[in-house]
Amino acid sequence: MADNTQGSSSQSYWEGYKEFWSERFSFLGNYSKFINRDKPIPSWSSSDVEEFIASDPVHGPVLKTARDAVQFGIGGSALGALFTAGYAWKYSRSLHGAGLSFLAGGIFGWTFGHEIGNHALQLYRVDTLAAEVKFLEWWNKKTGGY
Repeated sequence: MADNTQGSSSQSYWEGYKEFWSERFSFLGNYSKFINRDKPIPSWSSSDVEEFIASDPVHGPVLKTARDAVQFGIGGSALGALFTAGYAWKYSRSLHGAGLSFLAGGIFGWTFGHEIGNHALQLYRVDTLAAEVKFLEWWNKKTGGY
């Protein structure tokens, strides 16, 4: 009888744990119909994205702004990688240290650049996830995926 109590206790703990994290990552459910497919969605080009931006007056500008914010992340990544690698090389003359600094600086720079882009372009005011899902739905319809 003690074994049964132990099993149900750990099972209820596991269910609670799954419920907790499923609530935190519920936004992933929006992408599930595009990810869990038998046949993958065909690739799209930049011109396809521009066509969607021109065709959708609600989600198009949001997607365009989100794409513009990526430039901040790329710039921050490049600056962070180069400056931290240069700083590490200047003071240590260690190739592996400079390489690791290059990687870490790129990651940190991307993070800070992305945050700067979010605030500069005020992405916190719009729902970029909805715009991305609408684009995926539009692309899926256009390519005959439904």
